[in-house]
Amino acid sequence: MTADASDAVEIRNALLRLRRVTGLPVAFGGLMEAGRQMRISELSGTATDSLRSFVVTSGNGLGGKSVVLARPCVVTDYSASRQISHEYDAPVAVEGLRSVLAVPVVVRNGVRGVLYGALRTALPLGGRMLEAAVEAARDVERALEVRDEARTLAAGGGAGAGWEQVREAHTALRSLAPRIADPELRAELLEACALLTAGSSSPAGVRPAPREVDVLACVAAGATNAVAAERLGVTPETVKGYLRSAMRKLRARTRGEAVVAARRAGWLP
Repeated sequence: MTADASDAVEIRNALLRLRRVTGLPVAFGGLMEAGRQMRISELSGTATDSLRSFVVTSGNGLGGKSVVLARPCVVTDYSASRQISHEYDAPVAVEGLRSVLAVPVVVRNGVRGVLYGALRTALPLGGRMLEAAVEAARDVERALEVRDEARTLAAGGGAGAGWEQVREAHTALRSLAPRIADPELRAELLEACALLTAGSSSPAGVRPAPREVDVLACVAAGATNAVAAERLGVTPETVKGYLRSAMRKLRARTRGEAVVAARRAGWLP
């Protein structure tokens, strides 16, 4: 999947979160380009431009090793480490970096980028710092997955547009159902909604409450909590409660991730 400027923004935001959570003075990263290369495009806390637009080849240096292995890699003293190759010692030395960690951003089994965090002293980087870097990478992965799905729909032309119409109809019907007083008619309408999600299966033992599906349908349509509350005839706090409950069941950390997971589980079309 081709990267764009919005993907780079996700990397930039993740680097800011990484520095804030860990206290690491330097963070940088970038996205994979065509072939086996990754370009460092985002810098946070750097003192020079030695790393800006620097191209890292898969397998070379710490980041290249992380790309090939698709897992985090750490060195305590970059220039002296025997665990990596040393094609990039010069720009690292200009920036004065010693201890460095690299965490890959992996989407659908493919590495899409790398996040780095670094110290200017040779001290171990592990535990809390590595966990925070991994979590920052997971946030980027979830955001890119949602963006990929949106691009796929857009690229689908008429078919994608038609599927979006199905989703809009599903949201409208779910929003209408609570306002129908006749229980039999309301049940028939909800059965019609269920037909729109046929073909997917929910994880064993995980079932959504009807209101959780209502809220997720509104969120999938781009509604804020306030707008969803108005559509469903409840308070914004009630919407938040149902959304939190649905996210727990789906093991989702963000609204976008919840929508993707709900579609995979067959809760939404």
